[in-house]
Amino acid sequence: MLGRTANGVSWMFRLLERAENTARLLETGFRLALTRGQGAARSEWQSVLVTIGQLETYRSAHGEVTGPHATDWILRGRDNPGSVLRMVEQARSNARAVRTALTREVWEATNEAWMVLSEMLARPVKPNSLGDVLAAIRRQSTLVRGSMDGTMLRNDIFNFARIGTFIERADNTARILDVKYYVLLPSVSLVGSSFDNAQWDTVLRSVSAERAYRWLNAGEIDPRGIADFLILDSRFPRSLASCYTKLESNIAGLARQYGTHVGCHDLVADQVRKLQTATIESIIDFGLHEFIGQFLASNRRVGNAIAADYRFTD
Repeated sequence: MLGRTANGVSWMFRLLERAENTARLLETGFRLALTRGQGAARSEWQSVLVTIGQLETYRSAHGEVTGPHATDWILRGRDNPGSVLRMVEQARSNARAVRTALTREVWEATNEAWMVLSEMLARPVKPNSLGDVLAAIRRQSTLVRGSMDGTMLRNDIFNFARIGTFIERADNTARILDVKYYVLLPSVSLVGSSFDNAQWDTVLRSVSAERAYRWLNAGEIDPRGIADFLILDSRFPRSLASCYTKLESNIAGLARQYGTHVGCHDLVADQVRKLQTATIESIIDFGLHEFIGQFLASNRRVGNAIAADYRFTD
């Protein structure tokens, strides 16, 4: 496959995954802001901006963080290159550039996502319609992913699409876990309190894991158990372990098709081993923030190595 095709396919699915993850975070922030005072609500919106890495660019444009401005900035901000609208537009541009590598169904689902969301985000979103807009973002991303799963050959194109998805998904889950300790929880004295438990519930909602976690744990909110679930439980599709198990499978698919074993395969295998041998006790003893920091750095190296080894730019 030409490097530009691999790049276009990988980033197409990476951007769609990022848009979906952003919608999940926004929904969580919106729900929590509705149930809290003005100061706490501002903290929730700020935590969303920090998680997606847009707090500084937002402040340069708007200054004080408010719900309406934060929502508009994240969804459709004209000067925000990381807005959901811009991400979906870029994903569609990448899909158009690699049109011959995609099935008709995948292209049509991507094009439909752009048309639907560009219409919904043509004007500022009112609070009473925000839920519908966020649901549409998740739904359109899911439709593209479903079209790919149902119609694409399991070849290098499919593998690069999945690689983009899982690198982005792992990054998102790790960032949410990290921000929990440094933004969502304002004081160490609150660890273990009802407020702390509510913030861990926020983490679950942000990755749509609340029902799955409660089903496995009889509804009990346990911070250690939640961290274990989101990092090491490969049964949950957004956990770090699940993302890297799938990533290893797709990297292996490339190795079989091209008949080569390159450096990125070793990096992925090393990360899979670390996640398989780790325990939540060892992670807590080492430091959750330190562990997540190392994971995020490793995840970036994996993305860069795949881009370099398969000759496209990350």
